[in-house]
Amino acid sequence: MTIAEHDIAMSAAEIVDLSKRHTLFSWSARGAINPIPMVRGEGIYFWDADGKRYIDMNSQLMCVNIGHGNRRVIEAIKRQADELVYAGPGMATPVRARFGRMLSTLTPGDLNCFFFTLGGAEANENAIRIARMVTGRQKIMARYRSYHGATLGAVSLTGDPRRWANEPGIPGVVRFFDPYKYRSHLFREGDTDAEFTRRCLAEIEEIIAYEGPHTIAAMFIETVTGTNGLIVPPDGYLQGLRAICDANGILLVCDEVMCGLGRTGSWFAVDQWKVVPDMITMAKGLTSAYLPLGAVAMSERIAAHFDKNVFYGGLTYNAHPMSLAAAEACLQVMIDEDMIGHASRMGRVLSELHQEMKRKHPSVGDVRSIGLFGVLELVKDRATKEPMAPFNGTSTEMQKLGAFLRQEGMYAFINWNNLFTNPPLCINEQQLRESFAIIDRALEITDGAAKS
Repeated sequence: MTIAEHDIAMSAAEIVDLSKRHTLFSWSARGAINPIPMVRGEGIYFWDADGKRYIDMNSQLMCVNIGHGNRRVIEAIKRQADELVYAGPGMATPVRARFGRMLSTLTPGDLNCFFFTLGGAEANENAIRIARMVTGRQKIMARYRSYHGATLGAVSLTGDPRRWANEPGIPGVVRFFDPYKYRSHLFREGDTDAEFTRRCLAEIEEIIAYEGPHTIAAMFIETVTGTNGLIVPPDGYLQGLRAICDANGILLVCDEVMCGLGRTGSWFAVDQWKVVPDMITMAKGLTSAYLPLGAVAMSERIAAHFDKNVFYGGLTYNAHPMSLAAAEACLQVMIDEDMIGHASRMGRVLSELHQEMKRKHPSVGDVRSIGLFGVLELVKDRATKEPMAPFNGTSTEMQKLGAFLRQEGMYAFINWNNLFTNPPLCINEQQLRESFAIIDRALEITDGAAKS
């Protein structure tokens, strides 16, 4: 094979066959995958090798926030390639200087020092390391419905079943429950959000007391739980966690790999509750996945610890110029096109469409969203909340739902009994309503298995 073969078009079947034959796909058995042979994208759409167009209702992996094919970002990547493709992690570069300053104007509070990685898992891995170094403590608190990445430390923090095959992981992980009102053992019918929040926080305080607060370095949370149900915390919850951590000398680390960078209708999800954590981890929307990049944002106090203490961590691709150039251009696009405000406005439309689906379809048990970050939770019986698919499993109905959406030209993320609605932030109202017209028809499949 020669490089010249790049110009020879492959059929959809060839693309799929060669990809399956020579590569491993994430979280999949090779014999069970059926990938789309994706060849190009523009805005909220992408096309396969046969020319079929798909609405990208999940922004690929909740990451293509500005949409596909943005020319400004692509041209910025090209310019950086002409200027400087790579510099070692010990080098200072113009793009490193510019982007650090730029990002510090967007992060909350005094989180204005960054350690750059190539993804969210590496960001969380290094946040663990930083928390332990700064506090001198070892335990890390994390939630059962969290996902923090696939590297050893990150998957050890992960609460969902993807950690099972990777155990035993790192020592010292202590788990607690998400504020999942729809299915929480702490929620009583008729509770206000304030009452539910008080119970959640009291349980966390009890766990801390049993574990010994002096042994706990940090509390890691997804500000808004992502792939494990899209759980939006009630007002007062984040503020309560901040107060508990402060009272016990515990660092609060917010994983915003998925929910950060505009997804919730603010630059960072914590901005919705005016809370400043000690660290924020981010990736995905940082470059809209045009190139790999992650970051740990840390407070001045944490950064100051490393003025005289060595940071024992490093990556060959730390602060990679190409990735930083993509991020710089991506965030400038978001600023210039007011994508944060647009995501907030379209988020109100998304919420309205969610409520319409819930009113119309008996299989929709609950809907949750914030900005353009949403989910429809599907059930067989609203009274008992029996899920349309079991925990960590699927069902015939959910498989048929996914197949129908794909047939109708929609790429959506389905996990267990959840159908996610996470389009690129550039989606307009007409496109959003057209997308939900497809979802509306698809839900007739799950309605057939639901108790009316």
